[in-house]
Amino acid sequence: MITLYTAATPNGHKVSIALEELGIDYELRHLDFSAKEQKSPEFLKINPNGRIPAIVDHEAGDLTIFESGAILLYLADKYGKLIAPEGPARWAAIQWLMFQMGGVGPMQGQANVFFRYMPEKIPVAIDRYQNETRRLYEVLNTRLGEADYLAGSDYSIADIATFPWVKVHDWAGVSVDGLEHLQRWIAAIDTRPAVQRGFQRPPRADLKAKEEQDKFAKSAQAILQR
Repeated sequence: MITLYTAATPNGHKVSIALEELGIDYELRHLDFSAKEQKSPEFLKINPNGRIPAIVDHEAGDLTIFESGAILLYLADKYGKLIAPEGPARWAAIQWLMFQMGGVGPMQGQANVFFRYMPEKIPVAIDRYQNETRRLYEVLNTRLGEADYLAGSDYSIADIATFPWVKVHDWAGVSVDGLEHLQRWIAAIDTRPAVQRGFQRPPRADLKAKEEQDKFAKSAQAILQR
């Protein structure tokens, strides 16, 4: 049994999608950001950085792992799926996983903050992060013009890591217009039953609703003011 500590964010959905794809039995613990459950003493023992997602693998002696990329690598290697065991295909998956972790996630995350949450709109910051996110999308598009998936011919943890971010590109105000290969990839992954299940664990809030905007804005402000 694995316990997943998570919330309805792109990073959280990476792991729920992976677990659904692997068909693993797991318990979900949905942390309430508005109550700062991610900063509770109990959770800080699991992730000292106070961020989701994190897992506890009870089968492995209550092994704790945090950081979504590390969790994906751990699960893929443990269950022998979603990454090649060796060779160029393995390193292709790892390098595109790192591309998401070091590029798409941080840049799109900042685009979200400055475009959606900051009470003062700073055009230069909004443009900076939206433009860089779009540039990274163009890199993805080029890659997906060469291969069906990011690591090559096989669906992998690289796709699982990247998809939850790119799927919600509108929330960051970033367009995928003209990126036909990226659009093809989004549509293909979006139809996978395990992806659809993973996106509902926990359910993603209706980000267009005013009350949800206020809730997420308060959470973002709390993070910025730490």
